[in-house]
Amino acid sequence: MTTGAKPKPAARGVAACLAAAALCAAAALLAIRTGTIAVAWGDLLRGLFVEYDPAVAAIYDLRFPRILVALLAGAEISVSGLLLQAALRNPLADPGIIGVSGGAALVAAAVAAFFPALYFSVPLLAFAGGMLAFLLIYALSWKGGLDPVRIVLVGVAASAAFAGLSSAIAGAGGGTGVSLSVSGLSQRTWGDVRLLAAYAAAGLVPAFCLPPACNLMALEDDAVRGLGVSANALRAAISAVAVLLVSSATAVVGVVGFLALIVPHAARRLVGSDHRVLTPFAAILGALVLLVADTVGRRVAAPYEVPASVVMSVAGGPFFIFLLRRGDRVGR
Repeated sequence: MTTGAKPKPAARGVAACLAAAALCAAAALLAIRTGTIAVAWGDLLRGLFVEYDPAVAAIYDLRFPRILVALLAGAEISVSGLLLQAALRNPLADPGIIGVSGGAALVAAAVAAFFPALYFSVPLLAFAGGMLAFLLIYALSWKGGLDPVRIVLVGVAASAAFAGLSSAIAGAGGGTGVSLSVSGLSQRTWGDVRLLAAYAAAGLVPAFCLPPACNLMALEDDAVRGLGVSANALRAAISAVAVLLVSSATAVVGVVGFLALIVPHAARRLVGSDHRVLTPFAAILGALVLLVADTVGRRVAAPYEVPASVVMSVAGGPFFIFLLRRGDRVGR
């Protein structure tokens, strides 16, 4: 082997994924110890596997579901942003910014307020709302093509309208809609974990099968058609999976802005633009970032909590402005 040879991209990607997974495990351990109930590691293990301990039972029922929901939702939202950026060839295509999350949250708020018996169907109904929002924003933004700034401006306006309607529905329903439209990761339960895990599997499994399609979308539509593939069909399939991912996450944890913008850009910097490596790495990195944001929010003003969405907004706002000023393009 030649001295100083660079590692192959695949090996680099595997190493990056393993490193991110290790950081996820470390962040989860820190999150377990974060809170008003303090339990030594030995007592925690004893309470989990040997004998009942009320303090350990409280940690198991309150912190463990919260951690797992953060990991699942972070992976879903980040991969959703990555897929949308590939489908639209738009580096600013965050589902929260362009209004997809707002559409999903609007439907989730309406169902929570007026049809609480449909709780287990909320992510699926939110998917319908997110897809309708996506199609509406896509149609309103089209003017001989999709301009990145135009779709962002239309999306921001649509997001504001969806947020206002969600607040109105929550008020009309006695505030019950707030639990799904603007809530964070607090008070998540094992039921939320099971619900989100089912929809995460339904979205992430096809997402991990889409890297070849995402790589093709880096080409112009004419070049894709020249290969005998329908660019519009690829765009529709990728977008549908992206909307399913972010809608199901939004239905459980609410709207988390900028996560789907920051993570894909950071992931490209670390492992490159090949979606065969980029997609799994973005999923792990997104899980890590949302869990860290939630843990920071729990610690920074303890015993009070700052929602993870607020932490992400503080970090993501300047990043979004930076991207706007750069006028960046995917794949450039």
